[in-house]
Amino acid sequence: MKEFSAFTESTHFDPSISSSSVVDLKAQYQLYISGKWVEPLARQYRDIVNPATGEILTSVAASSVADVDRAVHAARVAYKGVWSDYQPLQRAKLLYKLAQLLEEHTEEFAVLESLNTGETITSCRTSDIPRAVREIFYNAGWADKLEYAFAGRSVRPLGVCGLVLPWDSPLLMAARKMAPALACGNTVVIKSAETTPLTLLRLAELAEEAGFPAGVINIVTGDEKVGEALVASKDVDKVSFTGSTAVGKRIQAVIAGTHKRFTLELGGKSAQIVFDDAAIDQAVEGVVKGMFFNQGQVCCAGSRLLLQEGVSEVFMEKLKERVSQLSVGNPLDSNVDIGVIHTEKQLEKIQLFIQQAEKEHCEIWSAEGDLSKPNQWMKPVIISEVSQSSMIIQEEIFGPVLTVQTFRTIDEAVSLANGTKFGLAAGIWTEKGSKSLAVANKLKAGVIWSNCYSAFDSSAPFGGYKQSGIGRKGGVQGLYPFVEITF
Repeated sequence: MKEFSAFTESTHFDPSISSSSVVDLKAQYQLYISGKWVEPLARQYRDIVNPATGEILTSVAASSVADVDRAVHAARVAYKGVWSDYQPLQRAKLLYKLAQLLEEHTEEFAVLESLNTGETITSCRTSDIPRAVREIFYNAGWADKLEYAFAGRSVRPLGVCGLVLPWDSPLLMAARKMAPALACGNTVVIKSAETTPLTLLRLAELAEEAGFPAGVINIVTGDEKVGEALVASKDVDKVSFTGSTAVGKRIQAVIAGTHKRFTLELGGKSAQIVFDDAAIDQAVEGVVKGMFFNQGQVCCAGSRLLLQEGVSEVFMEKLKERVSQLSVGNPLDSNVDIGVIHTEKQLEKIQLFIQQAEKEHCEIWSAEGDLSKPNQWMKPVIISEVSQSSMIIQEEIFGPVLTVQTFRTIDEAVSLANGTKFGLAAGIWTEKGSKSLAVANKLKAGVIWSNCYSAFDSSAPFGGYKQSGIGRKGGVQGLYPFVEITF
């Protein structure tokens, strides 16, 4: 695989490139259905590209509607004939084994995820893969204790679950959906994003090694038509989707009037509110981490910064100084802070937002220095002097673009934070616990952090309000969407 050096002139350390030799990619990947690797019926494949180099990593099956049908059928047969006969403790042991195997292969999965998505190896190694491991371990613990999760009530699994993944953090998203579904006794058909299937396919190999029965876990790959077929399948009992709000609305329309259950994790435009009594240096680091360390390409990115006027000037000075220190470059370089924008199409979308900000005469700032390879890389951008009604405030950009607004009072801060159609997450920075709690109770966001950001725990629920989604993942609450409460 191609190797290259970092891209910015301001790199502070010599490159520390993680070796791709830990990854053993096959030349071609088929579908995983009923415990076997099978050729797609149309015999069509799609190249998977490393977004940082343009190099073709491998080719992956392009599923058809007929392939989806046979995957769903395999899941139904396994649910009725095998998985429903497994005792809860047996399910728990298999999930524990899968989590253990994934943990043992952390470095391999981190490198593979970085190669496929363009996310930095540091983020994959220290966040995404360990969190995926914890999600599986956590839900394995519930598999034989559901009577405690649903105290005083009896539950049964729903049946076949169709799980549709986004292109960002695909392994983590798979674990957060698959683990509770299996722990509750369901079987699954997982549809990867078209461009980022590699860690999911590798996870299927580990599931085989762990001993999961044939048909309990099935994987289909391909474009949006594959996802649509999975959602529309009459033999799917539950749909879990993570992606854009627009697609989430279409899914609701498709399953309206059917028996299907559904959970949706959709877009976000999350605010970080910094009060004048906050620990400034800590808040600066939290804002940078919550926004830029994943290229801003996560749904809960803290993409709107709200500063109390008394602290806005000093905060902006410190923020710009800190952002200027971030390096942009090879995602496999452990010293790089910001990796690559996943696709050229996504980069074009981000640039359109910045052009709109220019038309609105906003103040646009980015660090000095040119990118030596600017194709799908971009430096962090901070946009201020922007009105609440602007599309830059109202729409999800999904890139390293932070907007800044100022406020005077708590009520004004809450009004600005709540003033979008989204309600996924928020951060509050203040030294006063009473203020933090008071503001949190007024925010219309599903997840709120105090004096930190992007701090996740498998035992805590995650999900959004308004057009950021329906339902919760994580914690005991994450089990509810995968069971039928009988009494």
